[in-house]
Amino acid sequence: MKSLRFISFITALLMTAAMAFASAGAGVSEPQENEPDVAHILFSHIGDSYGWHIADWGGRHIAIPLPCIVKGTDGWKVFMSSKIAHGHEYEGFFIAEEGEYEGKIVMRQPDGSLERPFDISITKNVFSLMLSGLLLIVLVLSCARWYRRHDGTDDVPSGIAAAFEPLIMMVNDSLVKENIGTDYKRYSPYLLTVFFFIFLNNLLGIVPFFPGGANVTGNIAVTFVLAACTFIAVNVFGNKHYWKEILWPDVPLFLKFPLPIMQIIELFGLFAKPFSLMVRLFANILAGHAMILGLVSVIFVTVQLGLVINGAMTFFTVLFGVFMNCLELLVAFIQAYVFTMLSAVFIGLSRQEADAHGEE
Repeated sequence: MKSLRFISFITALLMTAAMAFASAGAGVSEPQENEPDVAHILFSHIGDSYGWHIADWGGRHIAIPLPCIVKGTDGWKVFMSSKIAHGHEYEGFFIAEEGEYEGKIVMRQPDGSLERPFDISITKNVFSLMLSGLLLIVLVLSCARWYRRHDGTDDVPSGIAAAFEPLIMMVNDSLVKENIGTDYKRYSPYLLTVFFFIFLNNLLGIVPFFPGGANVTGNIAVTFVLAACTFIAVNVFGNKHYWKEILWPDVPLFLKFPLPIMQIIELFGLFAKPFSLMVRLFANILAGHAMILGLVSVIFVTVQLGLVINGAMTFFTVLFGVFMNCLELLVAFIQAYVFTMLSAVFIGLSRQEADAHGEE
């Protein structure tokens, strides 16, 4: 842990030094026109978008247009994002470049004001969710197909089944079964799905080219839905003992009546647990992407400082970039593991009495 903190400190120090040199070289009055906008680079890659940008080649933007589905004053409109890209307008709809609705589709009203239409467009993150979901289904069905054609007790798994079996056994036996108890089988499908969904999207997020590079698990809306599913699994299927400990805990009477002090604390914890799941996954994945993008930006920031400084910073940036990508591979697994483990622990606590008495 100390070594990771030291490396993060050195990385931040190098980036700060590069920014300072760049500012000194460019002058304090105004930035030069060709100076890279680091903030734009970071947020454009981390944030969501209506198209999937691939690369810039010969002054042209190479991107995959995605369908925009919006409902304005004239009803529903369906069009490709290429019609409103780069400042273009289509039937009154365009992407706001600044202000409250920056980066979102808006429509201009007769009085000149901007209004957000009802928007269910297929954005970059949504499209990535579809791709990863389809890929996960194909992988799981391919693994199941091998077991249908072979005897799992005698034959050695091969191909996809060989990669999936140790992960499935680890999650099912070490996380689900140990933390939930005898009633674990009803929760295994959900928890295994959560683990592989998070792990796969974490890995795809590290890949810098299509179909990777989307910040799915670093999007708080996605982590909110995952945490909400765990919240439902814990509280909807919790037993009577679980709710008794929340609404009438086994503490001295003055702590729960007439002022429901303990009930308020328990109810606060009810929402604090899924909130921590949501923020932990979101913050760790987002921070990893921001760190890697920040390191890459150092190369372009130091171009104006000369060949020696830029070459030295490029060397250290590539070195730390490779290290950070290797570290992100570990983080991709750890975050999927931690989210699944804590979900299993919370579910197990809601089923504790039933497990103790051997009930189903």
